[in-house]
Amino acid sequence: MRPIPWKAIIVISAIIISAVLVIPTFFPDIWPHKQINLGLDLQGGMHLVMQVDTDKAVENRTERLVSGIREELKDKRIRYKSVVKSGISKIDVIIESKDDFNSFTDMLKKQFPELSYVKQDLENKFLITMKEEELKNIKKLSVDQALETIRGRIDEFGVSEPDIRRHGENRILIQLPGIDDPERAKNLIGKTAQLEFKLVDEKADINNLPMTSEIAYQISDTENKKIPFILKKSSILTGEYLTDARVSFDTQFNDPYVSIEFNSKGARIFDQLTAENIQKRLAIVLDGKVYSAPVIQDRISGGRAQITGSFTVEEARDLAIVLRAGALPAPVKIIEERTVGPTLGADSIKKGLISMAVGGAFVILFMAVYYSGAGLIANFALVINILLIGAGLAAFQATLTLPGIAGIILTIGMAVDANVLIFERIREELRLGVSPYAAISNGFERAALTILDANVTTLIAAIVLFQFGTGPVKGFAVTLTLGILSSLFTALFVSRVIFDYIYSGKGTKKLSI
Repeated sequence: MRPIPWKAIIVISAIIISAVLVIPTFFPDIWPHKQINLGLDLQGGMHLVMQVDTDKAVENRTERLVSGIREELKDKRIRYKSVVKSGISKIDVIIESKDDFNSFTDMLKKQFPELSYVKQDLENKFLITMKEEELKNIKKLSVDQALETIRGRIDEFGVSEPDIRRHGENRILIQLPGIDDPERAKNLIGKTAQLEFKLVDEKADINNLPMTSEIAYQISDTENKKIPFILKKSSILTGEYLTDARVSFDTQFNDPYVSIEFNSKGARIFDQLTAENIQKRLAIVLDGKVYSAPVIQDRISGGRAQITGSFTVEEARDLAIVLRAGALPAPVKIIEERTVGPTLGADSIKKGLISMAVGGAFVILFMAVYYSGAGLIANFALVINILLIGAGLAAFQATLTLPGIAGIILTIGMAVDANVLIFERIREELRLGVSPYAAISNGFERAALTILDANVTTLIAAIVLFQFGTGPVKGFAVTLTLGILSSLFTALFVSRVIFDYIYSGKGTKKLSI
């Protein structure tokens, strides 16, 4: 019995490993491992394009700057009449005395270098605006932060292989394959999740609302009506101090609620807030909606609170997800939405597999007829090639799309193309009277450079498509890249191992080609 050479061991090992990686995709019960991920077009799902309201992000930043300027003026003991927001990115400041002008401008330059100012003659007024570079930076960061926040929510939601990326200046492209509850996903993704704790203004009159107060509503699901609350405008505590949010259940009625926990700074603020406002109502507000407004009965230390409401378990779980992932820096809205049904996806898989089988069958038939025994070796290598591509998709958890199937079909043609080059070289050597084994060696060696050159240039193009392409283009590039690498391995290594094993040491045995 002939010993198995080390090259054959490599081929056998590659086949076994590939089979182990591919089996779970077709027989998940036999070998529970990672399966090949199917794209949106193959298993159905949801396609969204969301637009971030970057102007709102600028406006939010302006409001924080107003508070910051007021605090600095107080610290520097600079007297002022008013500091108010007068536009999306503009602030009007009126200083009481001209003697404080220099102190004020020095403070702006040191503490707020991102701002520029213009002195107005009227009432010692300064018009403060954000610099253009700062505006661009805020808008860019708001989109980046929104993207990461949405990614965090979707990861916790449990979608396999989501595709989330920036799309233009202020848009985010989201593809969620295999999603079975699109409405829930949209609500989870689009919720701003701005959590605020505000004191209820018990003395204010709803018909004569003071400048420092605002109206917010609590939606009563049981009575189907809006309950108005007059709240202090200033947020004493916000969701930025949250470290955890999870679903808990009431011990008496087993109703779900969301328990939240603050970091050390948030815990101190909450402790002080409850200590100074005993017997007052504290409203818990999420995205402008009052969820509850309990009376503070005692000082609450430890940095823990509860958000109660008429929650279902699913609603409470989704609320906990968005609070853990953090608030969006600005509202987002859906400007494009498409849903691909699982039936359409299954039909795409069926047609793709049929086209692959038909194309592969014609190639296999041609190779077997035209190149005889050598063609059968090429066909075996072709099957190994397809197996290696599937293993690569499973191992790297890449997503197989409909264009990806097209890439595999293209690879089938490219794989036998390399064998055609080798076989024609071998035929040339045989016509020159060279022995079969020498013809095989010369054929592989002389065709190798041409095959490498053709495949490497295609590989470079595939890498560029993967790097800069989106959606279908990237799916095509993934399988094309894997196909090129596996084609090189099967054509130059696997086929050669089989030829060597059959014809080495056989002397004048006739070569079937």
